[in-house]
Amino acid sequence: MTIERLHTNQRMSKIVKHNGTVYLCGQVGEGDTVAEQTESCLARVDALLAEAGSSREHILQAIVWLSDMADFAEMNAVWDAWSPEGHAPARACGEAKLAREALKVEVIVTAALA
Repeated sequence: MTIERLHTNQRMSKIVKHNGTVYLCGQVGEGDTVAEQTESCLARVDALLAEAGSSREHILQAIVWLSDMADFAEMNAVWDAWSPEGHAPARACGEAKLAREALKVEVIVTAALA
């Protein structure tokens, strides 16, 4: 059994690859609005998936945390434009207190290797 960990420190790895599956640590974005943070966050997801040998078309599951569920529609507008037609993953979305007060969205992704 081979487990490959990339960008690892004592606390976490940004990417873990095992048995044809890619696991990303939670991604947050920059910006003042939910839309800006979601766009930035999903760009980071794209970059990490590409580095791991995968892509958004191969996402199996996504977990989205919002600091306020009132932002659900704004986040979804960005998500829907980003998510490839016919490749929607299993997805859950909930409200949570995020690591920093300025954060409005965090996305956790599991994907298959391309």
